[in-house]
Amino acid sequence: MSSTRLTDVDSQEFHRAKAEFDQTKAGVKGVLDSGILKIPNIFIHPPENLLKSPSSGASDLDLQVPVIDLKGFEGGKEVKEVKVGEIREASEQWGIFQLVNHGIPVSVLDEMIEGVRRFHEQPNEVKMKWYSREYEQHVRFYSNGSLYESKAFNWRDTVSCHHADGALDPNAIPQVSRRAIQNYMERVTSLKNTLAELLSDALGLDSKYLESMDCMKTATLLGHYYPPCPEPDLTLGATKHSDPSFLTILLQDSIGGLQVFQNGQWVDVKPVKGALIVNIGDLMQLVSNDKFKSVEHRVLAAPIGPRISSACFFYPSTANDCKPYGPIKELISEECGPIYRETTHKEYMSCYRSKGLDGTSCLSYFKL
Repeated sequence: MSSTRLTDVDSQEFHRAKAEFDQTKAGVKGVLDSGILKIPNIFIHPPENLLKSPSSGASDLDLQVPVIDLKGFEGGKEVKEVKVGEIREASEQWGIFQLVNHGIPVSVLDEMIEGVRRFHEQPNEVKMKWYSREYEQHVRFYSNGSLYESKAFNWRDTVSCHHADGALDPNAIPQVSRRAIQNYMERVTSLKNTLAELLSDALGLDSKYLESMDCMKTATLLGHYYPPCPEPDLTLGATKHSDPSFLTILLQDSIGGLQVFQNGQWVDVKPVKGALIVNIGDLMQLVSNDKFKSVEHRVLAAPIGPRISSACFFYPSTANDCKPYGPIKELISEECGPIYRETTHKEYMSCYRSKGLDGTSCLSYFKL
């Protein structure tokens, strides 16, 4: 069914449909609110993108994303070593883990989810004032970041708040979400600092090593809104991709739908109340010389919802946007030489944005 409907749309019509969708400034929620019973063709993905499991080979139903409990990690050397070991194993084998007892109150997490909901459920004439595709605009609303590069749209809308060097004028943040975002960002930035130390230890480096690299000072917070979908088997909330960041901290609600690609199959990241999800990003894989793994993931569309999540991506400071980052020298040996060439955050993001979410990683372009 999906392939038949796709062939009805030639490239010229598809481009025109993209432009018409963009010009509404209403996003996916606007499409749903129009009363549709079938999704427009521009949202239909090719069948190979929609596979629920590998086409061959047995799937491992016991695979579960690691859950790491940070409780008591500051209480003594032995406890900390155990936690660092768990983080090392998860970062090497999965590139993702769920974190509990991380110090951020559940009330702050819940309010962040509600803050994203409040923004997206405003009247469209209010919300559309924030609509923009300009990366330089620090606070903006958009749908499908790689709209004009994508072969099919994803079923989600986004509000973005860019904290250059960790700072953003509070008055620039939409009032309906302002307090929630400020409270959440204050605490998630502190957690990022803790994780930078633990990840440094997990790499066998000095605890302050990643901090000294100044590679995670800027943060971009994305509040994703995935409306219920009338034909969820034909589209995706987010196409397969990895993150271009050094580190990503994700908050998801209780609906689920996030999946990671592990051992040749898709594994659900099951919601855990009060947990935050930590993703290793592409640039962390690069500087760790493949010791840590950048996780490939996607989000399924669902007939229920909305599903709401908040992803915080950590990047270098603005002063270091053009600083070369390459494999850490301490992680290079005669037995394991550098796998990647040096690149800057600016160059890497340019590569990432130019190709869109096409299911492939930019890392391959930087291999020696």
